[in-house]
Amino acid sequence: MTARAASAGRERTVRRTASHRPAPAVAAAAIAALALAAACAAPDRPVPPSLARGIDAVFADLDRPGSPGASVAVIRDGELIHSRGYGEAQVEHGVPVTPRTIFHVASVSKEFTAMAVTLLAADGALSLDDPVQQHLDFVPDFEHPVTVRQMIHHTSGIRDQWQLLAMSGWRLDDVITTEQIRALMARQQELNFVPGSEYLYSNMGYTLLAQTVEAVSGMSFAEFTTARIFRPLGMDRTHFHDDHEHLVPGRAYSYRPAAAPNPDAEEPEGAGATDDPPRYDKSVLSYANAGATSLFTTAEDLARWLDNFRHETLGGPDVMETMKTRGILNGGDTIPYAHGLSVGEYRGLRTIGHGGADAGFRTQVNWFPAANTGVVVLTNVANGNPAGRARAVADVVLAGSFPEEEGDEDDAPAAAPETAPPETPGPVAPAEYAGTYYSPELDALHHVEASEDGLVARHIRHGAIVLDPRGADEFATGQWFFREVRFVRDGAGTVTEMRVGGGRVRNLRFVRLTTPLPG
Repeated sequence: MTARAASAGRERTVRRTASHRPAPAVAAAAIAALALAAACAAPDRPVPPSLARGIDAVFADLDRPGSPGASVAVIRDGELIHSRGYGEAQVEHGVPVTPRTIFHVASVSKEFTAMAVTLLAADGALSLDDPVQQHLDFVPDFEHPVTVRQMIHHTSGIRDQWQLLAMSGWRLDDVITTEQIRALMARQQELNFVPGSEYLYSNMGYTLLAQTVEAVSGMSFAEFTTARIFRPLGMDRTHFHDDHEHLVPGRAYSYRPAAAPNPDAEEPEGAGATDDPPRYDKSVLSYANAGATSLFTTAEDLARWLDNFRHETLGGPDVMETMKTRGILNGGDTIPYAHGLSVGEYRGLRTIGHGGADAGFRTQVNWFPAANTGVVVLTNVANGNPAGRARAVADVVLAGSFPEEEGDEDDAPAAAPETAPPETPGPVAPAEYAGTYYSPELDALHHVEASEDGLVARHIRHGAIVLDPRGADEFATGQWFFREVRFVRDGAGTVTEMRVGGGRVRNLRFVRLTTPLPG
């Protein structure tokens, strides 16, 4: 028997065993889910034709051959009232999108990761205020303890995994495994800030939450979420996808608009304006990790999930209330983020939901509690704008349900205060900064080189990153993962370190090497 076959056999055995030992609430939830799943199988109470046409108009630009597309589902009062696909799931093969097409939904995954942890807390298997190191021994002991609850609310100070990986030379279309992310976390020496003092989104925190689920439950994250969440809700086409080689029938692939031709290139004779449709390139996604991302699901399955905010069969009222509870900072301020859920408002109606973006996948799920209505929009193209489309669908479905808008002159936004012009940086001596810089936390090198034109940071995979002066020893770049660079000097005025940050990573330390590398 091959290793792969043996592994598959073990997986079947574990899944079978897990199915025979459900938590006490699972059996009751499964019974209720059968009726819910039957209701969601097809729109039993479809919207009137005029409303259906209004929803179709939101996706008209994608509803044609050769275009990536979208899948939409709307659930109201427990009934699926609209579900339809537009465009193509696999452009190369002309495979159409349907409401049961399986999408990678990126950070929408976080709702389910938070639910898994919250269920374990309700079981008494862990406390949300446990230090993460109590369950994951590979997480370093930082100066300040980090709790499970802080990771849920993005207030932990733990740096973001994607930006760290990019800083160390990875591309986000590389195969990135859970083991590699764990190893990266184990090397971290500092946090972005004191835990609980700020809110700053961290994908690493949610990967650690999935690992916590595994450590506490004794099951793989995929097995636990299937047994405790997906199966009870009748989400039969949903799973966490942590193996990039795993074949998934009926899935969508991701795309981005093709790069525009060089405007300076000489135009061929006879060429001119055409009515050709937009062109698209494949946007590769090879993630082999789960928790922060990698949920594979459908619009109809996500509608079942959203309706649980109405009937609360899965988890019960206490768990669902915890899921909707927003985080509170050390100073007492409440943040807009709850348990994998962004809490907001649209046209006077409260919303609960999340969006997601990985490669060419763009997703949005919104629940309107006052209207018992959920809207799911999944797209497989980078400019798909699911958030805007989800709002447009809500405009159609909830017309007449939004509170009346009353405005007067006092509601006009105040004029922005005048600000002083930025300080012009003084002359820079590039040679002062030239050298090789090493990050112990990333095990990565960047070479800073001086030229007549200024400074560049060079990496074997990322090439040259131009450093533009912004102030004394401070620079900025055009790279999302390397936005801010600050050089640190010792008492003698010699540059000894480079600190890199911006975005979801702050102040990452690179030490200037004092001896040249061989060769």
